[in-house]
Amino acid sequence: MFVIRESQILACSGVLYPPEGFRHVGVQIWQARQLAGVRKPRMCLIATAVGDSREFIDGWCARAASFGDADLSHLQLFTQPNVSDVRAHLLAQDVIFVSGGSVVNLLAVWRAHRLDEILRECWEKGVVLAGQSAGSLCWHMGGVTDSFGDGLDALNDGLGFLPFSNGVHDDLVDQPRRARFRVAVGNGTLPAGYATEDGVALRYVGTKLHEVVSVLPDRNAWFVEADGDGGYREKALPARCWVP
Repeated sequence: MFVIRESQILACSGVLYPPEGFRHVGVQIWQARQLAGVRKPRMCLIATAVGDSREFIDGWCARAASFGDADLSHLQLFTQPNVSDVRAHLLAQDVIFVSGGSVVNLLAVWRAHRLDEILRECWEKGVVLAGQSAGSLCWHMGGVTDSFGDGLDALNDGLGFLPFSNGVHDDLVDQPRRARFRVAVGNGTLPAGYATEDGVALRYVGTKLHEVVSVLPDRNAWFVEADGDGGYREKALPARCWVP
């Protein structure tokens, strides 16, 4: 008998610049599998945002396997799907993990293949949806992206499973995404939303933020909203360090 589980999304900022001695590469994959709550999870990687890079897929699978026994697969869309029934394959998963890369290209290709509809169905049936960077932005209403260039553009046509905007790699030092996200929220280009520093992830249950977790200590997420005068106000949400 199929049991419907609660809908969960783990929206992550990966660690762009690991500190010296960093030992938690790939731990956000482990976090996602923990949310599935099964001993041997079925986990599928979707790496559309990096053009189904074979190198990335192989590296991800090796990291995922290092956290314990799992039934690992990947869905590639270039040059055609590598599974005969995409919907059935994805609905059979416990975790779907989406890579970083170009969120603009990801959304365009997904919509062409109707993955937007299929992934919503998976989410509603309780498959854990997770991902880093582009794989975080995509579930929200929008965010700030470098998909078009280093100038950083506001994207407002995300999948919208979550009724918030999203900022990733929202670090205090030398990270232009942080300021650009706040300007876009303040001037109304993006709705209010949540931003994550490197290593931080937002765990949503349904459409509500349930908790903030991190693979690094002393990190925050931020809730950012317009202040009504063209600016913004923000609130720090300290993250719980969650590693094996």
